[in-house]
Amino acid sequence: MTSDISAIFTQLGGEFITPVSELAEKLSSVKAFIFDWDGVFNDGTKNEQGSSNFSEVDSMGTNLLRFGWWLSQASMPYTAVISGERNLLSFQLVQREHYHACYFRIKHKIEALEHFMSSRGLKASEVAFFFDDALDLSIAEQCGVRILIRHKGNPLFQQYVIKNKLVDYITAQDGGNFAVREGCELMLGLQGVHDQTIDERLRFYPHYNNYLTERQAIQSQFFTLVNGQFEPQSV
Repeated sequence: MTSDISAIFTQLGGEFITPVSELAEKLSSVKAFIFDWDGVFNDGTKNEQGSSNFSEVDSMGTNLLRFGWWLSQASMPYTAVISGERNLLSFQLVQREHYHACYFRIKHKIEALEHFMSSRGLKASEVAFFFDDALDLSIAEQCGVRILIRHKGNPLFQQYVIKNKLVDYITAQDGGNFAVREGCELMLGLQGVHDQTIDERLRFYPHYNNYLTERQAIQSQFFTLVNGQFEPQSV
């Protein structure tokens, strides 16, 4: 099964830096999904308010990923955005999709990861991380699974993360071209729950309805650093 998935994503243009069987094993321990924002859900371009967009295709990818993990692990995976900037559209997605947390204006991102893990009782090996650039490497260095969103303009950076073992898979798609969805489908496939996830979403009752009820009860929290401490914020 994993060899079939490897062939599908390799033909798409994705690169497995970690052997696919090993990556599947690492995924079996994952309990949380962390996303960078700029360059991951989009191509990093800002509008006049300094915000960058997201697509419903990627949003659905993260929802299906969480649902698939809920089906297979009988519990809701933790989900968060950790961004170096204050991005209003990231707040919108986090609130609408009921992610557990959003960290913004974070310059040394490992501090946000440590805060998130401490508050949820997580180990770094239990976190999967979607990232795209140098600001994210302190998290990539620690997390159990690392998905690098491809950008054609940074070939030396890609070589760096490969050489330093900071990535497990590089997406075929660029940021802003449904790369998040690609990574989500890869994870569902390697865990053997993709088709079940789609089947149960199609039927809706009872499993997806139960998942959705639990998801909608999550109260998203927003944090930034104030005088060196993480403080909850109203957005």
